[in-house]
Amino acid sequence: MSASERNSCDLLCLDLPHAERIRQALPPAGAAEVGAEAAKALGDPTRLTVAAALRSGDELCVCDVAWVVGQARNLVSHHLRQLRNAGLVAARRDGRMVMYRLTGSGRLLVATVLGAATPALSPAGTSPAGPAAGRELDGGAPERAEAGRGGDRG
Repeated sequence: MSASERNSCDLLCLDLPHAERIRQALPPAGAAEVGAEAAKALGDPTRLTVAAALRSGDELCVCDVAWVVGQARNLVSHHLRQLRNAGLVAARRDGRMVMYRLTGSGRLLVATVLGAATPALSPAGTSPAGPAAGRELDGGAPERAEAGRGGDRG
């Protein structure tokens, strides 16, 4: 028996009312297209990692995301732009910096794709498993690897 034979019915047994209710509940073609593009945006491992960093960090600048994921800023900037075009990431200007965060749909899709494998950090900077890695300086701000990147963001 071939694979196509195993995946098809031998007789037509359509429950028309049930099938019609399902058909009516399907998303319109435009919504399915938008959803497919969003899912496709997370199909790249680097973009998924960037999105996971935003899920844990809430709102981050390109420099922070690049450091967290261990990639070049220009590459991270490219992937953030792709995620933004897919409607998964929003950006806002803060002085000379652009801050990125997941949109509501981005947060839901990343959580769905990653499942419980990577829990988001709580607002206090800790995961359910315990404190976040890294030391904190006075004022509770995480230590920065680059000079001049302290609490002043603008």
